[in-house]
Amino acid sequence: MIDFEEELAKFTPCLEIDEVEDAIYDKDLTDVGDIMKELLEDMTKSKQ
Repeated sequence: MIDFEEELAKFTPCLEIDEVEDAIYDKDLTDVGDIMKELLEDMTKSKQ
C-alpha cells in the first residue's frame, strides 16, 4: 500500500514548473477586463 505522507515528504517540484511560473508572472498579459476598460474609454471619448 502507498504511504501518501511518505511520498509527499519526498516530493520536490520540477524546476521547469518554477521557471514557467516565473515567466507567466513576469509578463503583463491583457485580460478581458483590460479590453473592456479600453473599449469603454474609447466609447466615452468618441461621445464627447
